[in-house]
Amino acid sequence: MAAYGSGIKRKFSVSLKNDNTSDTPENLNDTSDDEHFLSSVTNDEDSSDADDDHELDESDEDDDVEGESGSEDSGASSLGKETTTKDEDYESDSDYSEYGSEEIDQEEERSAEGLEGSEVSYEDEVKESDQLKLLFKMKRTCSSKIKKSNTENSSNISQITSKNKIFNKERQVDENETTKQIDDEYKSDSSDEEDIRSTVGNIPMNWYDDYTHLGYDWDAKKVMKPLKQDELDSFLKRMEDPNFWRTVRDPQTGQDVVLCDADVDIIQRLQAQKIPDANFDDAAPWVEWFTSEVMKTPIVRVPDHKRSFLPSRVEARKVAKMVHAIKMGWMKPQEEKKESHEPKFFMLWQTDEGVEHMRRIQNHIPAPKRHLPGHAESYNPPPEYLFDKRELKEWNKLRTAPWKRKLHFVPQKYNSLRSVPAYDRFVNERFQRCLDLYLCPRARKMRLTIEPEDLLPQLPNPKDLQPFPTVMSMVYEGHTDMVRSIAVEPKGQYMVSGSDDLTVKVWEISTGRCVRTIPVGGIVRSVSWCPNQALSLIAVAADRKVLLVNPGVGDHLICSKTDSLLDEAPEQDVVVSERVKTAVQWEQASEDIWKNGIRIIISHFKEVRQVTWHGKGDYFATVMPEGQNRSVVIHQLSKRRSQVPFSKSKGLVQCVLFHPVRPFFFVATQKIVRVYDLAKQELVKKLHSNSKWISSIAIHPGGDNLLVGTYDRKMLWFDLDLSTKPYQTLRLHGTAVRGVAYHRQYPLFASGSDDRSLIVCHGMVYNDLLQNPLIVPLKRLSNHESYNDFGIFDVIFHPTQPWVFSSGADKTIRLYT
Repeated sequence: MAAYGSGIKRKFSVSLKNDNTSDTPENLNDTSDDEHFLSSVTNDEDSSDADDDHELDESDEDDDVEGESGSEDSGASSLGKETTTKDEDYESDSDYSEYGSEEIDQEEERSAEGLEGSEVSYEDEVKESDQLKLLFKMKRTCSSKIKKSNTENSSNISQITSKNKIFNKERQVDENETTKQIDDEYKSDSSDEEDIRSTVGNIPMNWYDDYTHLGYDWDAKKVMKPLKQDELDSFLKRMEDPNFWRTVRDPQTGQDVVLCDADVDIIQRLQAQKIPDANFDDAAPWVEWFTSEVMKTPIVRVPDHKRSFLPSRVEARKVAKMVHAIKMGWMKPQEEKKESHEPKFFMLWQTDEGVEHMRRIQNHIPAPKRHLPGHAESYNPPPEYLFDKRELKEWNKLRTAPWKRKLHFVPQKYNSLRSVPAYDRFVNERFQRCLDLYLCPRARKMRLTIEPEDLLPQLPNPKDLQPFPTVMSMVYEGHTDMVRSIAVEPKGQYMVSGSDDLTVKVWEISTGRCVRTIPVGGIVRSVSWCPNQALSLIAVAADRKVLLVNPGVGDHLICSKTDSLLDEAPEQDVVVSERVKTAVQWEQASEDIWKNGIRIIISHFKEVRQVTWHGKGDYFATVMPEGQNRSVVIHQLSKRRSQVPFSKSKGLVQCVLFHPVRPFFFVATQKIVRVYDLAKQELVKKLHSNSKWISSIAIHPGGDNLLVGTYDRKMLWFDLDLSTKPYQTLRLHGTAVRGVAYHRQYPLFASGSDDRSLIVCHGMVYNDLLQNPLIVPLKRLSNHESYNDFGIFDVIFHPTQPWVFSSGADKTIRLYT
């Protein structure tokens, strides 16, 4: 390696010394004479070995230098120079290095001037090698002339040798200096064209994640990883470097590489799904390297051999052996398993494919057979099967509906079978037969024998659901016109009724005696007893007025307390809006009507159809269907104040209801029941009745179920927690349902209709939310009489007993117990 390295350095130094050596032309004189003299020299080296020791010592170093440079050219072998040994090379190298180290200080200044502006070139290198060859030839020629010539020639050779020695010394100094400069230059070289390539090969680079180097270069030295930039450095580089967008990192060297315009163009074309080469013409004319025309006649037509169309006897014997082995059981054929990469799914209990396969084998359904031909299909049918003119005309009429014909052909008569022509509808009939077989459903219909009694739901025995009203116990008579509304005292001792005879009557329930009759001056549409037991008060809706009446029955202390409470009007500290003022006016009763029990008169601007109380007895609501956006008004008794809760009309309001527990307000229009939250003042839900006209509503004491009666003969049970649609629809009546009611304590509800019937049902609501309510119709009570197609107007339960009251168009009130 030392000799090889020194040779390389010498190569650079000689080429750089070209300018200095050209200044000494005397070294290259008489080359023609030397060449002429060398032509007579033989390849014998023994003569040169016998030369004087003094001359050999002087030219020892020159021989080594010139020998190495000369060995680079193939012409040196023609002079008889044999290959030197390793020992001689080592000695020459050491002598050369010692000489250069001694003389390098003396010649440094002189050679520095000559090296300025020097440039490595291949042509100078070739010229210098030719000069060295000539010097080597001259030295050999001089050494041979010393022995064979006179003293004159020896003096000339010694002069030439001394000149060569001086020249070699100068060249050695320049060579060492140039070599040092070249080493320093290439140590600091960091160009992208000559970067250090890692020679680790095609391996995953993540293997070097835990190491400080990336791989190894050609000299087996570690290639260290570049320093990692933090986020701040990368951000600054992204802001300052204009080529940051086209800079990528080489994963093998870890260096940042700036892509050229050609690379960026290729990447952009690849992202746009174009051909990477921009110069490629994809619409170039097609070059037919092979002809597409098929020759009509083949080039070679050799007759086929006989064995090409005869079965092979050898293969037949092999197949026969295999068949015999399979029959004897010696060889079992292996079924080829097709591997599918699709996911394999299977059913846990039973596979559809297996069932279908077994059904086709075991439960085979044969195709239906065609009917056998009758007498009409015969070629010689009896005369009664032939069509006459009328039958033929009817047959032709059904040309557009051929499936209505009795026969799909016209019977014809021939003398012999040979005269029968081909059937012209054969193809059409075969096609229809194939369609029938293809479209026929291959399924067996399982016929079930179901008794009508099995379709009815399994309901409990009504005897197990007692107590409930079964018989009519009492009839309350006294009104002279239809009784539209009734209400029961919260304690259950008295009952009030309103009629079209312009009066309100108070009844004692246990005896049926009319305790008091109060004239109200209008048709009574609705009455309602205040649920607050601390007050003795009845709200009566008569025409456009709502009257608050003290009936004067029951505890006298409560009656006197009610009068003292309603005697003085409280102070109004709130300004009433004009919208409410024009709709409602509160008035204190005068002395002449005070005697009848009327305490307060509330005048409305439209006819009042319904009045209902809140559960605490302070608020009550009135309904005026013709009032549009002011059809519902809520009144407060303690402050004698009214308010209109709705600003827009949602439809024709039929009735309203307060929730018994929550601050909810139910408003029933013709088809929809809306539930409002009075505290939040928002709509909670809408219940769709799927009916034409709602007549009345009632709410369960629990507050989670709603009963709706409609004029189209239906009674709807809504489960408010379940859905906005009816949980169950009961069609028990034959005409319009006018009144519905729940019992406060017992699981009972009732409905009254214009068909004079009162139906009592069992409606059990469970505390378990997962269990649906149990609804069982129990009893139909038809004791009222019809009047002008009206039957029962109102239904209400006793607050404590399983009794029910009904008021009808026959001017009576009936009690069922």
